Amino acid sequence: MKSGSSHPGSFTLPPLKQLAEHIFRQTLAGIDIPAAMQRKLARSGSLIRCGDVTVNLAQFNRIYAIVFGKASIAMAEGLMEVLAPDFHPEGILAAPTRPPRALPGFRTFLCGHPLPNEDSFAAGRAILNLLATCDERTLVIFLLSGGGSALVEQPLYPDITLEDIQTLYRLLVTCGAPIDSVNAVRKHLSAVKGGRLAAAAAPAVKISYGVTDVPEGCESALGSGPTIPDPTTVANAYCVVEEYGLLPKLPSSIRAKFESRALEETPKAGDPAFARAYFQILLGMHDLFHQAHRAAEAAGRIAICDNTTDDWPLAKAADYLLEQLTRLKQSYPGWPVVVLANGEVSSPVIGNGIGGRNAAFVLYCVEKIAGEPIAVLSAGTDGIDGSSPAAGAVADGATLARAREAKLDPRDYFRRSDSYSFFKALGDAIETGPTGNNLRDLRVLLAE
Repeated sequence: MKSGSSHPGSFTLPPLKQLAEHIFRQTLAGIDIPAAMQRKLARSGSLIRCGDVTVNLAQFNRIYAIVFGKASIAMAEGLMEVLAPDFHPEGILAAPTRPPRALPGFRTFLCGHPLPNEDSFAAGRAILNLLATCDERTLVIFLLSGGGSALVEQPLYPDITLEDIQTLYRLLVTCGAPIDSVNAVRKHLSAVKGGRLAAAAAPAVKISYGVTDVPEGCESALGSGPTIPDPTTVANAYCVVEEYGLLPKLPSSIRAKFESRALEETPKAGDPAFARAYFQILLGMHDLFHQAHRAAEAAGRIAICDNTTDDWPLAKAADYLLEQLTRLKQSYPGWPVVVLANGEVSSPVIGNGIGGRNAAFVLYCVEKIAGEPIAVLSAGTDGIDGSSPAAGAVADGATLARAREAKLDPRDYFRRSDSYSFFKALGDAIETGPTGNNLRDLRVLLAE
């Protein structure tokens, strides 16, 4: 995907860091969840769509809505707009922030992320209790977005406590394992992941809509796949714990399940629970790239989109994308260029600082781009990067010199996992606040 509207000499380009942030913010503005719901559900009278399936709302005695994830508030509001004024779902909303206004018919839980909290457990119990009342004349609409794994939780085994789960999550998100491996463990300890919500509402018709940029075929990564068949197995979960040396660090209640090989398998393809279950992506990777590419093109850039580095280790991903930027520049001499990348990179936490994978990605690049007409931005579309209050960060070829003048050592900050503090001191942290969306991360690499 390459395009450019005019030669760079025909107008004045803004500074690279400013342009990188402009592309990111324009991308956020272009991702509208309620509009996507109107378009994809395509309601006509009592009929709505879920992919290739048409569902007649008038055929059901009850309509439930289960909504959780970082984009849950926008999704719940979008659903109510689609169904009003004729249909009024009863539902549960699990969100990291309070909705700006009351949502009639919804019980709201203020849940934890990146670690589950008491409301995460309460929401899990409430969802299971509601789904237990389903029958063949019940329609359950699941609205799922990123972050759902932590926001809604309920252990499959009653002896596992909230504190145990919080310890497990800390271990998993800091050990450097890719998200599929992390989810393989979480799914096999949870009553609400790996297809188990579909099983909990087995008689009902279940339609799920997702906001996520996971690649096609990897939908089970969204919220740990609560309503679709689980491709991972207990064997995968055992292997992850062994490979990353987690067993001696696990809480005793969880360690016992692994030592005795006592984990129960999750529902798989062909299970009757999925006979009346359907899934559709509302907003995904292509939507994110489309908006980012439009913003880059409007700025007169030759742009390519590259999702190769999803789930790669941070350093490997950064080196690869910087090499792609160099090659693109060589292919279009005299033209300003941009490489756009999405997804997540794995970034083990090795210190006690403040930051996340996005700011760490940019921090790694600081020395690589020093003195070059290059800018690098990486930020989360949810507005949250790890333990920091920022979405991510941006750097250019002058960042290293500015850091040295300020007595800031990028390698020291990287070792201490303190990327946010580094960029905050330089004024280059990208702070948006929670955006109400989640298509994972966007990286913007620009060169003159």
